[in-house]
Amino acid sequence: MATRKLSEVVINAIADAVPEFIGGSADLTGSNLTRWKTAKDFQANDSGIGDYSGRYFHYGVREHAMAAAMNGMQAYGGLIPFGAGFLTFIGYCLGSVRLSALTKQQVIYVMTHDSIGVGEDGPTHQPIETYAVLRSHPNINVIRPADGNEVSAAYLQAFTSKTTPSVLCFTRQNVPHLEGSSIEKALKGGYVLQDEPNAQIIFAATGSEVSLCVEAAKLLKQEGIASRVVSLPCLSTFDAQSQEYRDQVLPKGIPILSVEAASTFGWAKYAHKSIGIDTFGMSAPANQVFEHFGLVPTEVAKKAKDLIAEFPSMKL
Repeated sequence: MATRKLSEVVINAIADAVPEFIGGSADLTGSNLTRWKTAKDFQANDSGIGDYSGRYFHYGVREHAMAAAMNGMQAYGGLIPFGAGFLTFIGYCLGSVRLSALTKQQVIYVMTHDSIGVGEDGPTHQPIETYAVLRSHPNINVIRPADGNEVSAAYLQAFTSKTTPSVLCFTRQNVPHLEGSSIEKALKGGYVLQDEPNAQIIFAATGSEVSLCVEAAKLLKQEGIASRVVSLPCLSTFDAQSQEYRDQVLPKGIPILSVEAASTFGWAKYAHKSIGIDTFGMSAPANQVFEHFGLVPTEVAKKAKDLIAEFPSMKL
């Protein structure tokens, strides 16, 4: 199931229980899947299509205005506003995103179509540089969950982060449920998803690329190479953990390969080498786009072996 669909499941489970949860989408409700089954639209009482007791907004193609309104509603008090769109279009919101972080507003940006997995929509809709831009902001949690447990953790973190905005990044394409994932572990921002004794390589990944690393690890195991797979749904939360915990997850002395279908900018903080995309994307079916950029298990496994071979001579 796509994580945007898993997000819809979570929203439907919590919306009636959390009446202060209020928001909508910038003309992409059908794609963002943010309108819950019992939702009533916020409209004029005499409109015939909703009333002023409604909690769901149809913002139209007004991303910046939507984000600004979210900040205003949260600053007024008593509400937890959310706004939705495609992740690449959060670029239109950046002035308000910065203000969310600067003024410590608990707002939730629900952003779907989070990578080259949007496929034929092409470079205009593929958020290559977006993660690096968002993560560069102080006081913001950019959360990219890999499966259902991590989606649940993302919402739990967003609902309990009272002075920090959250950007939740969800896939268009389906992802598998991952053995080893849990809400509790995901709330640490990063954790060991799968491991083997005497691992020779560590994969560090986010979102849909975590399952890609799981498959690459299986290929390496067939060749007698042990590996560890680390899921890092929220780098800022992982950075806030103790040094001891971070060293347990990403220990020194073992080569670390990061894998994310986006710019590699910033990953040098965590990994010795990075697989990513440092150009704009391309228009093709999603599986072809991933193959074009080498984001397939065979290529990831090959680059892992290259890093293992290179690691002893690397200047660290």
